[in-house]
Amino acid sequence: MAILKIARLGHPVLLQRAEQVADPTAPEMRRLVSDMVETLQDIGGLGLAAPQVHVSLRLFIWRTAAGGYSALFNPDIQPLGEETEEAWEGCLSIPGLRGAVERPARIVFRGQDVAGATIAGEAAGMAARVMQHEYDHLEGILYPMRMTDLSRLGFVEELARFNAPRAPENEGQKP
Repeated sequence: MAILKIARLGHPVLLQRAEQVADPTAPEMRRLVSDMVETLQDIGGLGLAAPQVHVSLRLFIWRTAAGGYSALFNPDIQPLGEETEEAWEGCLSIPGLRGAVERPARIVFRGQDVAGATIAGEAAGMAARVMQHEYDHLEGILYPMRMTDLSRLGFVEELARFNAPRAPENEGQKP
């Protein structure tokens, strides 16, 4: 296992649409997922997409509510209903900044797990937000591109210092 280098804002891998994964069960895919989990544990985030570790493939991982990690290959994510929620987001590829992003409150997702089996389900709350954030990485979209009010983008320290409404409370938890 290895801790992987995170691509930062400005690197072209973050702005391109990632390629489909031909075989999620391939040994190199299992190794990539394992390395991504180790990287996410080391940096303290909530989710990580393959393009963020310089691999332009349609794969992301996230920390589950139970404290484990799940991987989703070749995902499809769609809104479920019209309800949206605004919340502060950060990104491992944009360290030190947070922005208020509006996203669908509930989603349906479909993809493949590490065994190649099709998985599908619904998500709401933080799980839905993290999955949408990571899915955006697969489409070449970074969260500031989703923001409609850039006055709600700032450095974590400044947001906390000036008690911004609903400012992020935990620097280490980054969707």
